[in-house]
Amino acid sequence: MKKILYPFLLLLFSGNVHAALNIFACEPEWAALAQELAADKASIYAATTALQDPHQIQARPSLIAKARRAQLILCTGAELELGWLPVILRESANPDIAPGKPGHFEAANFVTMLELPSHLDRADGDVHAAGNPHIQTDARNFLPIAKALSARLAELDPGNAAFYQTRLQTFTLAWQAALARWEKQAAPLKGQPILVQHLGFPYLNNWLGMKQVAVLEPKPGMEPSAAHLARVLTQLQQSPARMVIRAAYQDPKPSAWITEHAHIPSVALPFSVGGSDSAKNLFELFDDTITRLLAGLK
Repeated sequence: MKKILYPFLLLLFSGNVHAALNIFACEPEWAALAQELAADKASIYAATTALQDPHQIQARPSLIAKARRAQLILCTGAELELGWLPVILRESANPDIAPGKPGHFEAANFVTMLELPSHLDRADGDVHAAGNPHIQTDARNFLPIAKALSARLAELDPGNAAFYQTRLQTFTLAWQAALARWEKQAAPLKGQPILVQHLGFPYLNNWLGMKQVAVLEPKPGMEPSAAHLARVLTQLQQSPARMVIRAAYQDPKPSAWITEHAHIPSVALPFSVGGSDSAKNLFELFDDTITRLLAGLK
């Protein structure tokens, strides 16, 4: 009896079938960037959502199982995931995504970090030795990260290297055009004094030129007490702010208290892809961010 090789088996044996690159993204912004660059050449899993505090994630068995099968782990780095990622890396026992391997990518390695501490003391709260990790709030940072990530994708999947390069070129041109549009739209924000609930926006301020005058948290990661909020209110009498800004995942109560007593608007920013109904991809993330900030000035 003759053996029959069906067409899909012939393709499999000939090496013409390429399994999608399996990517584990720590945060939704990096999952979205990977989607822009890899499209259908990758299977992308986002470990967190924009409505979760990326500092406070549990290393659940389901995350460990996903990491065990990953060929690339794509995270912010700069200690943002310090409380949970090391456990996932250890328990997954996947040598391909260990630090130092091509399958381990930290976006913070490719941008200029802000707020590097002059000294480290746990009494100062949740301070990161490598600088403030919330790099995704400056849209300009996505260009060098995209370039580095495209190169890493090509290294891990050389058969699709030309595809990744083409996708990078397309993304870069579209992103540069969007940057010009966003910066023009955001011109009224330059120099505007703002109050923030958490130290999550230095990169956004650096990009758009807003001036941070106070922080609701007494220390990074510490919820403000009523007494501390009262002190901030007194401070605002000397240094008024136009609005108070928080990330979508944060408790709205402290900002609402300031809104009520200081009579300034509270602005909830998506902070990452999926943080609002209007921020479903990277481009919409910044469209919505700037729209919300401009509304806060009115």
